[in-house]
Amino acid sequence: LSCPGALQFHFLNHILVLSHLSFCRDGRILAAGGKSNHLHLWCLEAKQLFRIIQMPTKVRAIRHLEFLPDSFDAGSNQVLGVLSQDGIMRFVNIQTCKLLFEIGSLDEGISSSVISPHGRYIASIMENGSLNIYSVQALTQEINKPPPPLVKVIEDLPKSKLNSGDLKMKVTTGRVQRPAKSRENRIQTRILKQDLAGSFENKENELSDGLNKKRLQILLKGYGEYPTKYRMFIWRSLLQLPENHTAFSSLEDKGVHVAFLNLQKKYPIKSRKLLRVLQRTLSALAHWSAIFSETPYLPLLAFPFVKLFQNNQLICFEVVATLIINWCQHWFEYFPNPPINILSMIENVLAFHDKELLQHFIDHDITSQLYAWPLLETIFSEVLTREEWLKLFDNVFSNHPSFLLMTVVAYNICSRAPLLNCSLKDDFEYFFHHRNNLDISVVIREVYHLMDTTPTDIHPSSMLHVVVALTKGQYPVFNQYPKFIVDYQTQERERIRNDELDYLRERQMVEDMQAEVDQQRVEDEAWYQKQELLRKAEETRRELLLQEEEKMVQQRQRLASVKRELKVKEMHLQDATRRRFLKLQQDQREMELRRLDDELERKVHMRDREIATTAKDLEMRHLELESQKRLYEKNLIRNQEAVAKEMREDADAFRRKVDLEEHMFHKLIETDQTQNQKTQKLIEEDLAKAEQACLNADWRIQALHKQRCDDLQRNECYHEVARLLRENRRKETEVLNAMMGEEAKKWEEAKEKDFHLKSEKKASALADASRKWFLEKEINDALEHAEHPYRKAVPRYQNGQVASSCSPRASQLNAVSETDSATCISLNQRRIQWGTMERDLMERVRNLRQRLAAQARNRCQMPHLLAT
Repeated sequence: LSCPGALQFHFLNHILVLSHLSFCRDGRILAAGGKSNHLHLWCLEAKQLFRIIQMPTKVRAIRHLEFLPDSFDAGSNQVLGVLSQDGIMRFVNIQTCKLLFEIGSLDEGISSSVISPHGRYIASIMENGSLNIYSVQALTQEINKPPPPLVKVIEDLPKSKLNSGDLKMKVTTGRVQRPAKSRENRIQTRILKQDLAGSFENKENELSDGLNKKRLQILLKGYGEYPTKYRMFIWRSLLQLPENHTAFSSLEDKGVHVAFLNLQKKYPIKSRKLLRVLQRTLSALAHWSAIFSETPYLPLLAFPFVKLFQNNQLICFEVVATLIINWCQHWFEYFPNPPINILSMIENVLAFHDKELLQHFIDHDITSQLYAWPLLETIFSEVLTREEWLKLFDNVFSNHPSFLLMTVVAYNICSRAPLLNCSLKDDFEYFFHHRNNLDISVVIREVYHLMDTTPTDIHPSSMLHVVVALTKGQYPVFNQYPKFIVDYQTQERERIRNDELDYLRERQMVEDMQAEVDQQRVEDEAWYQKQELLRKAEETRRELLLQEEEKMVQQRQRLASVKRELKVKEMHLQDATRRRFLKLQQDQREMELRRLDDELERKVHMRDREIATTAKDLEMRHLELESQKRLYEKNLIRNQEAVAKEMREDADAFRRKVDLEEHMFHKLIETDQTQNQKTQKLIEEDLAKAEQACLNADWRIQALHKQRCDDLQRNECYHEVARLLRENRRKETEVLNAMMGEEAKKWEEAKEKDFHLKSEKKASALADASRKWFLEKEINDALEHAEHPYRKAVPRYQNGQVASSCSPRASQLNAVSETDSATCISLNQRRIQWGTMERDLMERVRNLRQRLAAQARNRCQMPHLLAT
């Protein structure tokens, strides 16, 4: 593929296999790598390859490339991170071709990595799945450490030829020119030879020893902080540290000060190295001036610098000493109390710039010892993060000592909103001892504003002198404190220490005596334990002897049991021989029995065939009887239909008669409505009594009739069962005779029922006549009563006679009608019962035949069962 305007790259006799690219921040340099250990760097402005860097031989392929950003290189990044196939990411300076540092290892390789935009952190995902975050400042700490001064030699090499792979640095005067394509255009340069054995971490030594403070302040105001790589060097230059190795060694040789022997109890620090460096730094300060052995907040003040300079204790000591001399002026004049004069300065400045906040403090009894002194004694290390603290002290060390006091005022002013909401003392204490959501850049801008706008009469700079550096050779005497108080406290501490030593000696003597007593007690316990062991050993041996005796007895018992078992086995063998002989005899007898069984089975089989033939004949006969039964049932049905027709005609005549009677009765009721209430009530009561008597008589007659029917039916059933049992033993001719006799008996019974029916009809006609006479008489009486209403009622006894005379007739009428209906019901019941009895009879005959056949088969099989 071709593209207009593409870069034209030329290589010498080798083919590039590139797979990863990376641009620097300003886009001028392109780095490429692939399946080789070479890094190719192109200048995109000149459109040519200007350098090839060969990685170590352990690198066979490049997996990732990324430039390390820097806030002060204006985008022209100089450090390139190279992740190779072995999981190690190496950071190389593309100008000096030096390996600066590396992360990862062969055991914990890096899978992928990314660098933060500001270049402060590197995040890596390891091959085992874990996430590691590296601090670039910690990785370059040794690089940023300034070395001792070097003597640099400059020699003039005019017209020297330079190539793209040269490691020498060119320093030219005037305008920087690019390399010309023709050989005639050459530039005379001065070449600064570098010590090739040195490393990249000495880069800051290229700066001069004396930096221009004004330019540093301009740089600081522009960026807000110093570069991380050059911060320590700039601080050392600003503070003008003398690096008195001899004086510091003499202080360090005095050992740990007695005031800080138990420092770890009050300040438990996880890192033993950090605790040891803090203890040595505080001891050196205490040996330098006695006031520092009595200062309770000195560890809080020195700890941030100890953590920052823990690899260089000399620099740490001198930074803290310079801070105390210059930025802690007048702090110890009211010792052991807080510096009232310094706190008054802060309070005056706060009163001038924010009276409302100061009045809020006064209203809640909050003094400067609560809102100012906690920030000063910890130099803001409790309320700021590491980055914020470094940024603040870039400004503190670059300005007048009053800048630190102004920072306290600015911190309160910038936090006025949450402070005005606080009303409890505990809330204020918590606020000034913990980190808060506050932008340090805003605080620093407010500090500069306060420095410029505060009147001179209350400005702290009028009462504090400018920064004074430590003297070279020996450290200055520090005696700005009330010496008598410190001497008194020193004497008191010495007395207390001597008392503690005496107490420790006495306690040691008591412990020694206690140890001797414990030793004697241990020896006595050991002797008693030994005696107890001997007694237990004797008891154990006795138990062993008893166990051996028990074992002998058990062995004898086992021997006797073995003899018994042998005898039992011998008896079992004899029994087995005898049983085998008996079994042989039994087998012979069984063979003879099986032969007899076969003969019996043959005879039984023949008998079964004969019985089966007989059963078939019986079944044919049964079928003939069934056909005769159906013919008989047809005749019965015809007769029953004739009887039913006659009964329906009688029922129609009876209904017509009932309708006539009801019509007459309703007419009687209509004529009777005009009678008085009393007569009607008496007549209704008598009529109800008569009807109840009729009903009771009817119920009794019906119950007796049902009892007679049940008795007759049971007797007939009993006779039938007995007759069937007898007839089952007879032959088929006797069964036919029995059926003929039953038929004759049924005809006779039918004649009797017909005669009974005729008598019932006569009784019904008589009852109808009587009921008709009764109704006519009642109608005549009602008409007569209606014609003569003034007549008196019939006497009670006459009514009683009439009722008594009518009652038998009514009872007779009801009895006749009840008998007629009962007769019809009984005929139907009898017809149904006879049909049921006939079906039961045929079923019993069939069951009887089956039982006879089964008994015959059982009698034939009994001999065979006895034989087996």
